[in-house]
Amino acid sequence: MHKALKELVETLDNKLVRCKACAHQCVIAPGKTGICGIRKNINGTLYLIPYGYGFLHIDPMEKKPLYHFYPGKPILSVGTIGCNFKCLFCQNYDISQVQHFIDAEAVIKHLDNLPPEKIVNIAKEKHINFIAYTYNEPTVYFEYTYDTAKLAKKNGIKNVYVSNGYYSKRTAKLLTQILDAANIDLKSFSDEFYLKIIGARLKPVLENIKYLYKHGVWIEITTLVIPGYNDSSKELEQIAKFVSSISVDIPWHISRFFPAYKMLDVPPTPIETLIKAYEIGKKVGLNYVYIGNIPANNEYEKYTNTYCPNCGNLLIKRTGYNTQIIGLKNGKCNKCNTKIAGRFL
Repeated sequence: MHKALKELVETLDNKLVRCKACAHQCVIAPGKTGICGIRKNINGTLYLIPYGYGFLHIDPMEKKPLYHFYPGKPILSVGTIGCNFKCLFCQNYDISQVQHFIDAEAVIKHLDNLPPEKIVNIAKEKHINFIAYTYNEPTVYFEYTYDTAKLAKKNGIKNVYVSNGYYSKRTAKLLTQILDAANIDLKSFSDEFYLKIIGARLKPVLENIKYLYKHGVWIEITTLVIPGYNDSSKELEQIAKFVSSISVDIPWHISRFFPAYKMLDVPPTPIETLIKAYEIGKKVGLNYVYIGNIPANNEYEKYTNTYCPNCGNLLIKRTGYNTQIIGLKNGKCNKCNTKIAGRFL
């Protein structure tokens, strides 16, 4: 356990505390946790239960997915337990929701002991220059990510969030000090969807996407398209227009849904629906639109490759997670010299 950052806690009467890590702003009674299940009030002091405990893997950058942030490079991915969302379609529910079925303090006994220093040392030993806080929502274990990220930065390692974007304003401000990039899920453009399917609200997500982008964090957006829930042309166009209103250079990842968790009765997304979304994004004016979770073959390669928005030159070819830099040099198209949005070597 670790005390919550003082900037993210408000002390109330009767030993109640208000957690200010995320947009829920939970008021937590002694002995209880917030919605996330891992931020606990112990006798009037807020603690983060799984601080220093988690698991890690080495992933390709494209798995985050990040397509315009040092493509082809490996990234050390760190996760733990807990989430401030309750998505009915969660792919990682066994870690994000486990604390609602088994006491979080019991769960961490089965996780690896990974203090920030150990994570950074592993990255250095393996010559990996990037750390992602991912698999479950990193906002809820913010102090763990914050301490790790600060140490990583001191060692020349860049930091990435894979996130639902449901931060408080205080957390968003702190994130601008440590993050180099973030892939943020924009799960729908309907507040009703967020309330019924996720247990949250849409507005904070939209505000945080704009805020992080404004403050220099490289942003990519992912939308999981679920048949019958968020797949209408109208809603897909709303999402595309929102992204383009910030910048036409923000990559939009359109991801295919497969049945999971409490939505096992919903069929996989037809690829035709994903192509429709892709075409909507391009029509709205987005320069970089991608389709994910589709077969890696020649038929669909145009939806995963990166092309120059000016001349159409093939810049980055992707086959699954195999990435080849073809026409990109010093962050520019090697054919027409157009600067390509992103972070490249």
